[in-house]
Amino acid sequence: MEFSFFIFKPLIQYYLLLLLLLLFVNYNSQLGAIASFNYGEALSKSLLYFEAQRSGRLPHLQRIKWRGSSALTDGLQQGVDLVGGYYDAGDHVKFGLPMAFTITMLSWSAIEYADEIAAAGHRRHAFEAIKWGTDYFLKAHTHPDVLWVQVGDGSTDHYCWQRPEDMTTSRRAYKIDSDHPGSEVAAETAAAMAAASLVFRTWSPSYSALLLRHARELFEFADLRRGRYDSSVPAAKGYYPSLSGYGDELLWAALWLRRATGDAQYLDYVLLMEEGPKLSSHQRRILEEYKSKGEHYVCACLNLHQPNNNSRTNKNVRRTPAGLLYVRQWNNLQYVSTAAFLLATYSDHLAGAGLFLRCPTDSAVPSAALLSFARSQADYILGDNPLRLSYVVGFGHRYPRRVHHRAASSGGGGGGDFVGCTEGYHRWFGRNRSNPHVVVGAVVGGPDSADEFRDVRSNFMQTEACTYNTAPMVGVFARLNREINSAFASI
Repeated sequence: MEFSFFIFKPLIQYYLLLLLLLLFVNYNSQLGAIASFNYGEALSKSLLYFEAQRSGRLPHLQRIKWRGSSALTDGLQQGVDLVGGYYDAGDHVKFGLPMAFTITMLSWSAIEYADEIAAAGHRRHAFEAIKWGTDYFLKAHTHPDVLWVQVGDGSTDHYCWQRPEDMTTSRRAYKIDSDHPGSEVAAETAAAMAAASLVFRTWSPSYSALLLRHARELFEFADLRRGRYDSSVPAAKGYYPSLSGYGDELLWAALWLRRATGDAQYLDYVLLMEEGPKLSSHQRRILEEYKSKGEHYVCACLNLHQPNNNSRTNKNVRRTPAGLLYVRQWNNLQYVSTAAFLLATYSDHLAGAGLFLRCPTDSAVPSAALLSFARSQADYILGDNPLRLSYVVGFGHRYPRRVHHRAASSGGGGGGDFVGCTEGYHRWFGRNRSNPHVVVGAVVGGPDSADEFRDVRSNFMQTEACTYNTAPMVGVFARLNREINSAFASI
């Protein structure tokens, strides 16, 4: 994320609330109206995007041919193999926190919509996208209390504009350990590995068990050696700071471990963390409080709190004039994609349990209303907006052509001529032409509060794409693709 004081921490809080909401309901499906977009194509392209973000030695089945192997000496100076993983956005730093969140969300999509992804013919691609991340985490977790959480330095990385295959910037690696804890990133990585263990449980039981063992160790490390990771790794503070602390990640990891293991201790941890050891006789009440908080957010997305013209006290999520949820100027679509996933998933669970959503202005909101709004946000992203522009790169006829992405904007393929650090700014960054490569499936930052968008490479707040923008949309597109297939089957 370019020159960022970027915060994606609220995303974990939203999903934490959803996981708690789902303790109350069961999974089922629902049919809907015929879609206006090809969600199957959107699903396919969203999974393809992760191949463009790969770091390390690329496999022979790599479909993105303009990328080549890169960062093949990561960790060498520290005596550890850190080759692999993902670049988080349009630069070449491997940040552990957003990478872990990305894998958690990809895994959740693959769990929640396993049949839909398989029916679309993309099970292997989803598994490969997840495993590319978890293989890296296994390398990075070199000891129960040691996790390597970053490779590269944002300041020196942003000084250069090069293809990842040509990198000349620092590849210094950073770790957390018992003396330098980092509960946020350790817990998020634990969540990712626990969620991924569920994905691979049937297809590779031994790999699943390995992931779960590491997840347990990382959770224990995160919990017993508590500390803010951006204090232990100051190089991360300017890009992924921990402003809200590590409590949400600890709860998030505990819930995923509960789901992966069935162990009551992890659910007890979630409850006890809030109320203390006297909680046992009040667990239902505490869970109801969590449910209330989660549904408060869902109602806010649906604009079903009492209207209030005061932006500071208005409980509803702000929207653009065309109806897109709007949280902040910088990379707003990260929030839209996560909200769409939350609403789609909770809609299914409400439908399966035969329940309604209760909001301040409507005490019986049908589950279909949640899915309908999730679809409206997905459709906006795909092009149903005032500019008729798809914010999924490579989808449709009109999409951003100057994505803030070093590899996509740079000439040559995986084996092109070498271009130096600052030379790329002159040769590639500053030109007004379209990128020579299309980073298919990337969800860019998106429009501003007035539904406006400037397709300019230097406009990184709007034109940079991130892995955690696209990961939730894998689940959303899979769900909506099921809807259209079911609708056509009934005709």
